[in-house]
Amino acid sequence: MSLAKIPTTIITGFLGAGKTTLIRHMLENANGRRIALIINEFGDVGVDGEVLKGCGDALCKEEDVIELANGCICCTVADDFVPTMRKLLDRTKPIDHIVIETSGLALPQPLVRAFNWPEIAARVTVDGVVAVVDAKAIADDRYADDEATIQAMRQADPKLEHENPIEELFEDQLNCADMVILNKIDLLDNEETLDVTADIEGQIRKGTRILLSEYGKLDICAVLGLGSAAEEDVGNRPSHHEMEGEEQHDHDDFISFTVALPDVKDRETLLKRITNVIADSTILRLKGFANIIGSSSRLLIQAVGPRMNSYFDRPWKNGEDRVTRLVVIGVKGMDQQAITAALQG
Repeated sequence: MSLAKIPTTIITGFLGAGKTTLIRHMLENANGRRIALIINEFGDVGVDGEVLKGCGDALCKEEDVIELANGCICCTVADDFVPTMRKLLDRTKPIDHIVIETSGLALPQPLVRAFNWPEIAARVTVDGVVAVVDAKAIADDRYADDEATIQAMRQADPKLEHENPIEELFEDQLNCADMVILNKIDLLDNEETLDVTADIEGQIRKGTRILLSEYGKLDICAVLGLGSAAEEDVGNRPSHHEMEGEEQHDHDDFISFTVALPDVKDRETLLKRITNVIADSTILRLKGFANIIGSSSRLLIQAVGPRMNSYFDRPWKNGEDRVTRLVVIGVKGMDQQAITAALQG
């Protein structure tokens, strides 16, 4: 790996594993290192980018946070990734490190390959691929096949194979990783932590490191500076489809949509409504911002499966539209109209 190249860390992981929380902690402990961020979200509300921009102007300058919304960077490399990298690299003020947060539905392998494009390869290298894993979800067997859900998905899409697409995605992210971060271990006891660690050890490539984390709080030196030059080793990181002899990755198994809500009179009523909707549907992830009447700050809402977190992340800015919008991500075939109606009350 040439020392002249700018190192880039790709942070992948399933929906709600804690990627954004990890990155925010990294920024808050960058020790003067200038880090540029590329945030790729599935859905048309830039929640993750907004969360990172809210961590303070000194840490997250507007020009250092680039959002690629409503798509998957692994499917739009030529159209989105390469032009974005070119803009970063051509800046007059040098960047010390680039961090790419992929969508929770993205395959890391095509993105790693993109670093072999001639204009990128000469100036940037993949320092490492970091997969963030929700340890509690693994302990709860979250990705095991559910016959009822699979049957519903088959009815919605007769071409669907028997494999669970969520498991395939998880397999791809682990197989490409140089490091796996088992996040949210504060939700596990010691025995569960050992079991989950052993489970993940059985699924990763030889030499991949595993770190345990609570709220993404890790020494930045442990995450950056891996020096893996992953773009030179992409052949040893095959995706599920490549191992099956297929060439493409299809996002038709997942859909996302945005729900606009009126201003919220009562925070707890809204959160209870969201909890009930998630329990009765095939929603994988829900995130967004809410305008609570009487509050000068916006409410950030993050939900993964049955777990939900909400807090006021920052005051509304002058001139900013105080709106309530939620991004819903789930499996193909879920009832969008029913979910929208339930969220709107």
